[in-house]
Amino acid sequence: MLGEELTQMDRITQLQDAIEQLFIMMNAALVYLMDKTPVAKVSSGVPIWKSRGMRQDSPEVFLSNQKELVKDLMDRAKQIQVLIDALPPPDVEDNQAERLEKINAEMRAANEEYREAVQRAIIALLGSNAAAYRASLFDNPYIVGFEPSV
Repeated sequence: MLGEELTQMDRITQLQDAIEQLFIMMNAALVYLMDKTPVAKVSSGVPIWKSRGMRQDSPEVFLSNQKELVKDLMDRAKQIQVLIDALPPPDVEDNQAERLEKINAEMRAANEEYREAVQRAIIALLGSNAAAYRASLFDNPYIVGFEPSV
């Protein structure tokens, strides 16, 4: 069960990484398009106030780069779709509640075993003075979760 959950987490992590990479690619594409798009006069009443100068690509190179950007973005989107399709279906709410209750019961049992082991260790280490030490230890407000057993 734990291995299955780790595999699901790996898939989710891969999906998160792929989406982040897609956003980075989109940002770079937008920066490129804003930087390299030729400036065109749309109206005689609106002056062109900024020139791109030497930074502007030729129309053929610009069109080729646009197509490559679209292809790269589409490829990444397809990879993301493959990762999404590989995710397991979500658990039914009833199954989640049962699974969480089982994990909670296991955690309670492990905590109880831990408490008993600590108490046995205290008794073994402290010998006949264990009761006095245990009482002072368990009365300490800085130690949380330890309760003396009788």
